[in-house]
Amino acid sequence: MRFKKFKFKKVKSTNNTAIRIIRSSNFRFGMVIAETQSNGKGQYGKKWISNKGNLFVSFFHELKNINISLPSLTKINCLMVKKALQKYYKKKILFKKPNDLLINKKKISGILQETTFASGNKFLIVGIGVNLIKSPEIKSYPTTNLSKLINKPINKINFENELKVIFEKNLSRMYKINNKVKRN
Repeated sequence: MRFKKFKFKKVKSTNNTAIRIIRSSNFRFGMVIAETQSNGKGQYGKKWISNKGNLFVSFFHELKNINISLPSLTKINCLMVKKALQKYYKKKILFKKPNDLLINKKKISGILQETTFASGNKFLIVGIGVNLIKSPEIKSYPTTNLSKLINKPINKINFENELKVIFEKNLSRMYKINNKVKRN
């Protein structure tokens, strides 16, 4: 399974852009990447602070033949982001329900999942923010960034590509598992 890349300089939200692409095209699998987003979305209607240089990406795919609950998909998606982070940071990375990844009790990544319908098909949008080079300042929620943790610059394009490969492999695996279960 391959995700078609859609790259933008600036969007309001990568999730909103993914929804627009789903509804106006025939793409069933995509990856929306933006250098900046002006109105990134967080959980419970909160705003995702989008500092330039950090990663803002939304994967979308049809939910056809995937019979996994949304909370389970959230956990799977967090684990995939964690896997990408572990290529750079070898120490402990914690999953904080419902959708955050923490290092040293500080947020490094968040995920926002949404569903939408187009042409009678249900799609999942997985919005991911990763603090690669800058930590947002949030009074009530400490944050960190990958570059600071490993004391080296991060190549954003390499990170994007590694995350894409992880998502492609795992989505293919989910479809294969579901197809085997259906045949038995």
